[in-house]
Amino acid sequence: MSSSNTPGRPEPLIRLDEVAAALEDLRTEIGGEEPLADVLSRLAQTAVKGIGDADAVSVTVLSEEGTRTEATTEEQLARIDRDQYAAGRGPALHATRTRQPVRAVVSDTEDRWPEFVAGAREAGVQACLSVPLLLDGASEHEGELVGALNIYSRTASAFDPLDETLMRLFSNAASAAISNARRWHHASQRVRHLEIALVSRAEIDQAKGVLMAVHGISADDAFAWLVEQSQRQNIKLREVARKLLLSVRRR
Repeated sequence: MSSSNTPGRPEPLIRLDEVAAALEDLRTEIGGEEPLADVLSRLAQTAVKGIGDADAVSVTVLSEEGTRTEATTEEQLARIDRDQYAAGRGPALHATRTRQPVRAVVSDTEDRWPEFVAGAREAGVQACLSVPLLLDGASEHEGELVGALNIYSRTASAFDPLDETLMRLFSNAASAAISNARRWHHASQRVRHLEIALVSRAEIDQAKGVLMAVHGISADDAFAWLVEQSQRQNIKLREVARKLLLSVRRR
């Protein structure tokens, strides 16, 4: 941090300005279709630079597949996180359950979170601050909980109330990134489904045309025949049409 190089201004204002500038730089650099892991990794790197006494940052993400660390600035921290997930307890998980920031000093939490303490000591970590991630910057009582932003320090006295406030800014940015990634994914899925539907419709129409030409039947009768085959073979209508077209091409 560069607070010592800006005389005449209170340190909290300097730190707030630095974080605001870092987040603005981050916002302008991130592309709309950038993979979520890359976005969160960039945000974690920015948080390390913007928070005093921060040595590393990780991002915990909750999903249907389970809890995982989506990004980290130091690979050894991934093990600290995984130990918490495996044990089902630790500051990161406690932050998600309580929807409140959790500051933990390693030397004071051995009885409460022994798995976390063991990994933290091996990595030289002495303190951490975990802030819950809520979609769209919702309040702690509302919104979908999607994970936690965890900041680690090798200084036991690290992190004060201002750091907690600044971390909320980073957590809002992380939540927005996750929300955008989900929307982009859902939009991509809808486009993909539409593409499949259009291709299927074209194949079905072609198959109807073949049946009409070969058997001299109407469009309705041709479609009824495809439906009957679909039910009899227990496969989708487009698969029946595709099989018919393949057989014609082979002939």
